[in-house]
Amino acid sequence: MTQDQQHLQRAIALAHTNVAQGGRPFGAVLTRHGEVLVEAVNEIHLTQDPTAHAELLAIRAASRQLGARLEGCVIYASGQPCPMCLSAMYLCGVERVVFAASNAMAEPFGLSTAAIGQQVGLPPSEQRLPIQHLPDAAMTALYRQWKAQHDPQ
Repeated sequence: MTQDQQHLQRAIALAHTNVAQGGRPFGAVLTRHGEVLVEAVNEIHLTQDPTAHAELLAIRAASRQLGARLEGCVIYASGQPCPMCLSAMYLCGVERVVFAASNAMAEPFGLSTAAIGQQVGLPPSEQRLPIQHLPDAAMTALYRQWKAQHDPQ
């Protein structure tokens, strides 16, 4: 069994345990250079936080250990990461993602996030969620201030 398969099997085992405890079938293992740093499960049923996905909880825990950048890290997930989790992976620099169940597999069980992925891929004016852009010039000054504080001198 490869290392990828071992870590993925652990994510699936976490998902199985979570279902047995009343949760959703989602588990994640986050590794760095092959070493397990964090294991997490979906905690929506415990927290009522709709963002408490296994992958996001793993990213949050790993970031507390390593900082906001997670280069060299791999996430193993029992299910295909949703657009929110995938976006977080891009933002923190996760190197790779490995998952077991695809959205197509999850669809008959009401667990697919493919429709959300389709929506966020559309221009804002075409999405079902009304999104309104109200430009404010003060934001340009705020962005300049932030950049000046964070640019190397």
